[in-house]
Amino acid sequence: MDYLYSGFQEAVRLLVTGESGVYTIVGVSVFVAVSAILLASVMGLPAGYLLATHRFRGQRLVTTVLNTMLAMPTVVIGLFVYSLISRRGPLGFMELLYTPQAMIIGETLLALPIVAAFTLSAFRAVDSRITETALTLGATTAQTARTVISEARFGIMAAVVAAFGRVIAEVGAAMMLGGNIKGSTRTMTTAIALESNKGEFGLAIALGIILLLTAFGANILFHWLQGFDD
Repeated sequence: MDYLYSGFQEAVRLLVTGESGVYTIVGVSVFVAVSAILLASVMGLPAGYLLATHRFRGQRLVTTVLNTMLAMPTVVIGLFVYSLISRRGPLGFMELLYTPQAMIIGETLLALPIVAAFTLSAFRAVDSRITETALTLGATTAQTARTVISEARFGIMAAVVAAFGRVIAEVGAAMMLGGNIKGSTRTMTTAIALESNKGEFGLAIALGIILLLTAFGANILFHWLQGFDD
């Protein structure tokens, strides 16, 4: 067990000094995750609202596909994006493979169904009498929508936080699409995998501590927002 003790000692030193590019790796992780969440929110929030407030042909199928994508393995998403942006893929000319942009695309696809599904649930939980009352009082469609969004705001925020917690801890797609390149596409999860295989437990433990604290903070915020929504 001496190697674990020395690993923790080295981890504390790295966290204090910032050596071995610890905070560069953290920065890449946060940049990719936040970018993916912003893109997923732009698409997922309106999609969730439309699914909750409108009826159309094939809606049940769309909802089923959305719920299925919640359990989609990250390596499958990584494989799908890889096939599109590799040199032989239809988007190979864009030279996105092994760049942060490729990772953002993959993690956006990972976060999108989470944001959309949670948003759908948040809007469906809003009392239908609120919409009816707003329309009865002469509110426009836009005003009614703002009222519904206001009622579901904590559920919407919980959706975004849950998606962030999912993508910040993702490793499969990040490894496939980013290539784990030092100073460019190396994230906390891919670095932990690499350093553990090398036997460099100090850096792996340091990054693991930061990742755990980040995931813990995201989950605390998620449950706090859920409490408000309830």
